[in-house]
Amino acid sequence: MSCSQCGKQCASLKRCSRCRQVSYCGAECQKSGWKGHKKSCATLEEAVEKVNAAGVANDWGEVLKWEGRMDEMMEGHPDVIRDAIIKTFVQAHKVFYKRTCSTEHALSVAGLEARRSEVLGKMQRFRDQGEALCRVADHFHVAGKNKDAEVYFQRGRKVAEAHGFFNLECMSCLGLGKLAMQEERNEEGADLLRNALAAVPLCEHDVGTHEINVLHALTGALFATRAIDEVEPLVPRYREAAKAESQGRGVVCLDEFTSLLTSARLHEVLCT
Repeated sequence: MSCSQCGKQCASLKRCSRCRQVSYCGAECQKSGWKGHKKSCATLEEAVEKVNAAGVANDWGEVLKWEGRMDEMMEGHPDVIRDAIIKTFVQAHKVFYKRTCSTEHALSVAGLEARRSEVLGKMQRFRDQGEALCRVADHFHVAGKNKDAEVYFQRGRKVAEAHGFFNLECMSCLGLGKLAMQEERNEEGADLLRNALAAVPLCEHDVGTHEINVLHALTGALFATRAIDEVEPLVPRYREAAKAESQGRGVVCLDEFTSLLTSARLHEVLCT
């Protein structure tokens, strides 16, 4: 092991008596390193209090400062507490991802959500587990790791099929269909998106949002496969769903503009 301050290899390092997280070769290095170390020096109880307080205050930078002690914080606790701790760090990384669009934060969210999905499975919260798996896939996709994304969308779909969760079936098929289209597996992608659309009327919540997202992806897939006869009845449905979404929010949404562009594209194809 090496000294946290000078880097010297030493067989008899002494740990900081308060946090037990860093080690020094002697008192001189400990004294020299204190200015930098004091910002993160805390007992486990103090660290947990700081994370909880920072989460309540939405001080996500402070939360991430303690991520290295997450496993220690979870040790010995029931799964419901472990889930809450992981969720706090997930939220912190999500905030910074939105601010920076950093691949590093996207991968951190994916890794943490994967751990959360395991805890949720142990708690038999299968709907939440499946949704967490799809979030893992989404963030892997954002980070450009499509193979990993496909694995987690497939896992989410298995949970959906095992428990009859139509929201989850829709989410996972939508994700898998978009990945297939991106890799030019067009027929496979279109079939997956058709499955997603079939699940929409049975979704447990957010039916309008799911319908818009699926119709946007499916109409694009059908144009790509030249299935124009199948596109025609979907375009007015897409337009009406997007219009209803705008009316519900009290503001014209981007989806409404996109649906109009899709309608114009169909008109152009039919007129040529």
